[in-house]
Amino acid sequence: MTHEIYMQRCLDLAQNGLQAAMPNPSVGAVLVHNGRIIGEGHTSPYGGPHGEVNCINSVTEADRHLIPEATLYVSLEPCSHYGKTPPCCDLIIHNHIKDIVVGTMDPNEKVAGNGIRKLREAGKNVTVGVLEKECREFNRRFFTFHEKQRPYIILKWAESADGFLSPLNRSLDNSTVGSLEDKKPVWITNVYSRQLVHKWRSEEMAILVGTQTVLDDNPQLDVRDWNGPNPVRIVLDRTGKVSDHHFVKNQKIKSIILTEKAGFPNLDNLLYEQVPFDENFPHTIAALLHRHNLLSVIVEGGRQTLQTFIDAGLWDEARVFKGITVFGDGIKAPDFNGEPVTWQKIQNDELLIFRNYGQRDNI
Repeated sequence: MTHEIYMQRCLDLAQNGLQAAMPNPSVGAVLVHNGRIIGEGHTSPYGGPHGEVNCINSVTEADRHLIPEATLYVSLEPCSHYGKTPPCCDLIIHNHIKDIVVGTMDPNEKVAGNGIRKLREAGKNVTVGVLEKECREFNRRFFTFHEKQRPYIILKWAESADGFLSPLNRSLDNSTVGSLEDKKPVWITNVYSRQLVHKWRSEEMAILVGTQTVLDDNPQLDVRDWNGPNPVRIVLDRTGKVSDHHFVKNQKIKSIILTEKAGFPNLDNLLYEQVPFDENFPHTIAALLHRHNLLSVIVEGGRQTLQTFIDAGLWDEARVFKGITVFGDGIKAPDFNGEPVTWQKIQNDELLIFRNYGQRDNI
């Protein structure tokens, strides 16, 4: 069980770098000498040192002579190539570390076993596969991106107690709307659930909505109720109905507009992608986001957009809020079947989390 204890420590450390490391994975590393941790670290924000580097650098001067006799635990295979930083394998070899325990192999084709091979060719003892399932699950966005050539896709919506996304007569809540800036969404969930959604947004690289959601709610799609980075806004606008006056085009946050129309000029923070809105559309979206190096996306609606991904089976998680409001009529929630893997109460709201293991059976 010793290996598992220190590998879990690697995962605990990696949690601290998960958000900032993307599109890289967040990796935890621990150096252990005779049962004592002499160094530990996790991946720095994107472009910075990897977990192994920070771990070795954390060893005090008094303990540095112990490094060659220590065991290095690392949650993901050390890299063997030059990217924004030098290969971690070279640093491990340079420090004469003899024993390395690896959680799981790196799916990136630039690594993909080469790091382990390089270490073994240098005479190192390398153990692979300790808490492998947990290590893959932790960096599931990274694994999905490299193994499936698409982002990790999270569906999210809130529905009323009687199964509607919004009431039939939206003017009940927006009766005094006089401009786009005045438009407000019809809230089903409470303030704590809405804050949680903003936290989720800060943890993913992109957020996607359809045309009708923009026209109905004029959403900002930011993390104003949480402290963290804003995701890239992805907007489906087949015929160009979204105007320059909508928040999604204000250039305060990078936005990518998917449309069938040609002729839109790209600006610094506002890009247009001309794509066909055909039966392969969800897969086209996934491929486009992969090309933009976006590891994950939250699909927040509306109903048609959500249903398109559900019908294609192209999703990894679904996060569904159920409120206590009763609408009686309106826009129905997506047709969706499945058993939640987790359930919790947030005051009067229910939150159900679903996982699409059929899409992720090799992760």
